[in-house]
Amino acid sequence: MTDYLLLRLYGPLASWGEIAVGESRHSAVHPSRSALLGLLGAALGIERHDDAGQQALIQGYRFGIKLECVGSPLRDYHTVQTGVPPRKFQFRSRRQELAADKIDTILSTREYRCDSLALVAVEAMPGAPVNLISLAEALRRPHFALYLGRKSCPLALPLLPQVISAPSLRVALDGVEWPSLLGLLDRRQPKQAWPTRGDRQAFRSGQTRYYWEDGMQAGMQPSFDAWRHDQPLSRPRWQFSPRREWVALDEGDRP
Repeated sequence: MTDYLLLRLYGPLASWGEIAVGESRHSAVHPSRSALLGLLGAALGIERHDDAGQQALIQGYRFGIKLECVGSPLRDYHTVQTGVPPRKFQFRSRRQELAADKIDTILSTREYRCDSLALVAVEAMPGAPVNLISLAEALRRPHFALYLGRKSCPLALPLLPQVISAPSLRVALDGVEWPSLLGLLDRRQPKQAWPTRGDRQAFRSGQTRYYWEDGMQAGMQPSFDAWRHDQPLSRPRWQFSPRREWVALDEGDRP
């Protein structure tokens, strides 16, 4: 049996960053490892510049994910004014750049997922800085604000962290009971278990997907594996390395 800390992530907007090249900021359909580590770090109050604390997080936990609803894509556009420096000159500050006589504009795009819903299982490695029970308490009373990938994407509902023991990741993700999402929004309704008929209509998930890291007792056969560039190397320098992620596609048990 393995202990797992289970969370439910939902918000009207989420952005799970992929490799950012040039002016495009793409989003994956499910949470990235770096975003989940950031969520734990924010709850525990670990600063980004605290390299020792960040490394302890990186080495201390691994994640499995059940994507209940992929959501819908959204893209927005940003314009940023920039100054054009004279030849052989570099601006020393943003203020100096904005005061330049010659200006230019950078256009950039950012991607989001609307109304996506994911269940996350956190597994503690030997030597983890905080045990799962203490981590659950920190997530209930976080030190810093929690968000879904970007600061503009706050949580819309409580994480409802709970620690359970299960023989596999699949059993943990499928067996835990959650309250209805729509029921949490309407206090006049009696508490009901997820998913109600209204939940099914609001979150038409289609095919459920499972994701997990190397070494986890998945309890299911992978459909394929993929490489993601979301393993943090250094938060202060914003450096990441690739890692392998296993994916299982559930052919659907929902109407």
